[in-house]
Amino acid sequence: MNFNVNNTKPLILLSPLDWGLGHTTRCIPIIHTLLQLNCDVLVACNSRQKELLIREFPDLFFMPLEGYNVQYGTNKRRTIARIILQLPGILIKIKREHRWLKKLLQQFRPDFIISDNRFGFYTRNIPSYFITHQLAIETGLGKKINTITRLLNYHFIHRFRECWVPDNQGASALAGTLSNPGKLPAIPVQYLGPLSRMQPCNSAGTSIPLLIILSGPEPQRSVFEQLLLQALKQVTIATTIVRGLTGKPAPVVPAHVTLYDHADAATLNSMLCAAEMIISRAGYTTVMDVLKLGKKSILVPTPGQAEQEYIAQWLLEKQLAYTIPQQAFELQQALEAAQHFDFNRITITENYQPILQQAVAAVSTKKTGVILSAE
Repeated sequence: MNFNVNNTKPLILLSPLDWGLGHTTRCIPIIHTLLQLNCDVLVACNSRQKELLIREFPDLFFMPLEGYNVQYGTNKRRTIARIILQLPGILIKIKREHRWLKKLLQQFRPDFIISDNRFGFYTRNIPSYFITHQLAIETGLGKKINTITRLLNYHFIHRFRECWVPDNQGASALAGTLSNPGKLPAIPVQYLGPLSRMQPCNSAGTSIPLLIILSGPEPQRSVFEQLLLQALKQVTIATTIVRGLTGKPAPVVPAHVTLYDHADAATLNSMLCAAEMIISRAGYTTVMDVLKLGKKSILVPTPGQAEQEYIAQWLLEKQLAYTIPQQAFELQQALEAAQHFDFNRITITENYQPILQQAVAAVSTKKTGVILSAE
């Protein structure tokens, strides 16, 4: 492995969860800041995550680490059942990734560790920080099960030094009580503000009447894609679709539809800025991107993913997005309803840079006696 680390530079080990690519993309601004703070960054991830990150950071260091590989069902009931059946395997994989980390630490000694929702990615001997927007867990199975799940969540979170929440604190939270529950973990909790790799829109450019962003685990990504493609045979609005995958044959589409299998960060940023209306899942990373840019959106939560269903309902009540469940989704009706929806805007306060700077400064002084600052 070609990994020559300058001993005077802090080494940060980071690993995002593989439950979709949202955990990976929201780490991009964190990686940018760490590099600006003159750190070496080593990312532990699977091949699909690496493929995404290496486009943004061609000189980044990587270690192969498999994820939880969670699979969804073809409808809400089957998805809930399938996730429950996978829980024992997830717990085994958490223990496995912790053993993997201990072996890695025999070869490298990072100055601190950042885990984005990977429960096994911690060690008592090195500062370990846990990123999550879900302090409270919405299971869709009732308050009692939600409470038990939150206690289990805190059991894992308490193994880390600090918990970093990618959201606003208080009434302006994008994830509602998921990120701002009544009872916080016993370890220190810091609010990073929403994490988005998107840059503010400078000019309108060419307008995109409808932008559709597909994401999330299969088979639901493909189920939603087929639903939209079928509807677009009748709805002739000029549409751009980002399919969120690579290596699969593109479907035949009408002339008013433009397909992209994948869009890099800069291209996606331009598309979002040009979009008059956006249709996407209610994945939290997409929500952060869309709201940071102040765009109008129709969110269709993944059936059976209770977190997305909760966030969609929260944003609907705050009038930050128009939302509709997939089983009731009809494209023409959704577009007409969204056109008459009174969208609000929210102020996005990003606080992750000073928090990262503080963490890096603590280890930098031990190495060089010099406190580093972001460029």
